[in-house]
Amino acid sequence: MPDAIAAASQLRTTRDFLRWALSEFRKARLSHGHGTTSAIDEAAFLILETLNLPVDDINPWLDATLLDGERKSLAEIITRRIESRMPAAYLVKRAYIHGVPFYVDERVIVPRSYIGELMFSGIFGGEDTSLIEDIAQVASVLDLCTGSGCLAILAAGIFPDAEIDAADLSEAALEVARINVTDHNYSNRINLLQGDLFDAVEGRTYDLIIANPPYVAGPEVAAFPAEYGHEPIMAHIAGDDGLDIVRRILDEAAAHLNPGGGVLCEVGTGRDLLVAEFPHLDFLWLDTEESLGEVFWITREQLTG
Repeated sequence: MPDAIAAASQLRTTRDFLRWALSEFRKARLSHGHGTTSAIDEAAFLILETLNLPVDDINPWLDATLLDGERKSLAEIITRRIESRMPAAYLVKRAYIHGVPFYVDERVIVPRSYIGELMFSGIFGGEDTSLIEDIAQVASVLDLCTGSGCLAILAAGIFPDAEIDAADLSEAALEVARINVTDHNYSNRINLLQGDLFDAVEGRTYDLIIANPPYVAGPEVAAFPAEYGHEPIMAHIAGDDGLDIVRRILDEAAAHLNPGGGVLCEVGTGRDLLVAEFPHLDFLWLDTEESLGEVFWITREQLTG
């Protein structure tokens, strides 16, 4: 294990700590994937957050000489990341989607939805390939399996006239979502609801449903790296093939959509299974910079056929 006391006494600059953290992360063979995808990106994120600096670029600060207290804090948190195998986002209580910050802790999965990326890509209100051309016509949005509330908050920013319901089975997750909704000043527009999928919104209908449900198969969860074990298992596991909850959403969504409305849902690597099981449904599969066909769009009319 790294010697935090020695590091704090010998390392001087941000660059020193970045190099040291990268070496130690690689030596420990940490797993990355909770907002960062590589050891160097996670080291930079952890250093910048701990120093209360903008997380978009570490380069302006590389040659900064650090104070004694700053060196001690960095050495301790880098060491804790290795010893605990806890995702960096939990250590600093912060995660980002497209630069938007959210509070996180072990009550929720660390936000990393491809839907968040898509929501900033022009699929809503864009000029050419928009799924919903006029965002002003969206008056109601449902975010299923809201977790930290991040997608509901992003939706509130994109659809300024919409009232948003954010539902989750976990009351603990809703406590975190409440923190984020308050921090982003959306308490008057986002309603947090506890319940099992659509049971939380019985009788209500929406212009848009967003869902990033659990979609990991049971055997895959059992083989997770240690970092993923810090997240709530209910936020990952969804039956033997990972699609139990997605199937329920497809079966029940039409009854909760207004005419012309649609569902934007993330399914991980389950595309082939869904296409084979629902050949009558005309899914529109959406790609992002880091994913191919892990999110689908389908309208109420397509669901009712």
